[in-house]
Amino acid sequence: MPTFNASRMLSFDLETTSVNPTEARIVTSAIVSIDGRDVEAKETLADPGVEIPAEAAKIHGITTEKARAEGRPHDEVLQETVDAIKRGWEKGLTLIVFNAPYDLSVLRALTSDFTVTGPVYDPYLIDRARDRYRKGKRNLTALSEFYGVKLENAHEATSDAMAAARIAWKQVNKIWPELATMDTDELMEYQAVEYYELQIELRKFLESRGRDSTDVTTAWPMIS
Repeated sequence: MPTFNASRMLSFDLETTSVNPTEARIVTSAIVSIDGRDVEAKETLADPGVEIPAEAAKIHGITTEKARAEGRPHDEVLQETVDAIKRGWEKGLTLIVFNAPYDLSVLRALTSDFTVTGPVYDPYLIDRARDRYRKGKRNLTALSEFYGVKLENAHEATSDAMAAARIAWKQVNKIWPELATMDTDELMEYQAVEYYELQIELRKFLESRGRDSTDVTTAWPMIS
């Protein structure tokens, strides 16, 4: 099996209608292909076919009116996104997804049959696993600052995808180069195990304080 090459990546990000991946519909989809010095980014605005809640529009800045007026049909954008990911895997690219269980589970819920057929690298999970006890926030804005990478416009899908790719490159090439020695199957297994352990810790923490833990999932890179 090949090892993870952080110079050959396909970074992916969605902005959606909901934080619940089983209910979310796509508002924008961004795919950034990185092959050495060749970088190609494509972002597509979709009409999700439903009202975009005000709280979601406040985050990504896209209103129902804008999506209806300028967006392409939702199912076309969904299919193009899935096709682009599959082509990337066929080319041997590693899919970079910040908080993979959300975005990939959105695709699974919307298609009912999306499956992971290639390597996935989740820079958010890697940060949590490798630097478990560091204090502070770990959202994309915070991690971009921590790793010293550029985030042009938070919650704009292409900017988010580019920042995630830059964090992944930094993690593998500058901070934890041993990750680059793992073959892609080993890297996938490592992330799945680390995610499981982190989520079990979270579940125990919540239960110890009498809080609901039923929404804490342990499957990676998709929750369903």
